[in-house]
Amino acid sequence: MTMQRRQLLRACSLGLPLAAAALLSASLSGCGFTLRQPTQFAFKTVYLTLPANSSMGTEMRRSLLATGQLDVPKDPSEMLKSDVVLDIFSEERQRVVVGMNASGQVREQQLRLRIKFRLRTPAGKALIPDVELFQQRDLSYTETVALSKEIEEATLYRDMQTDIVQQIMRRLGAVRAW
Repeated sequence: MTMQRRQLLRACSLGLPLAAAALLSASLSGCGFTLRQPTQFAFKTVYLTLPANSSMGTEMRRSLLATGQLDVPKDPSEMLKSDVVLDIFSEERQRVVVGMNASGQVREQQLRLRIKFRLRTPAGKALIPDVELFQQRDLSYTETVALSKEIEEATLYRDMQTDIVQQIMRRLGAVRAW
């Protein structure tokens, strides 16, 4: 009799988590929950107008190609054949001193990255008018570890650049047929 009782208790203890999981999955499917889908673009080819040696241009080109949906021609003669043109007017990096100690030594800096861009058709119709994106990060500074602070600065600029590229990608995904 005790053997049957243990089996019954074991079956009940296993059934409770399964019932809870079934209830949870049923409630999530009923509310319309779905995972985020890849961005669908309204165009197939994008021509970038920015210097080829620009780190921003390299990352932007990689992100566009990584979607698997877009072609990014490099040849300037193909600009008129592309669906849209992404003009990046400026990429400005600044380092501003925001804190000093009593003896005038720098203790804190602010790194800034400002990008101006627009999206247009090859004929000149603006799909995304001129936009300026701005990122900033604070960086503490100590002369005794100057080399590591240079590496940290480069890392912060790279993170800001990646963030701006992702913002541009989201804006490109929001463009609908023109």
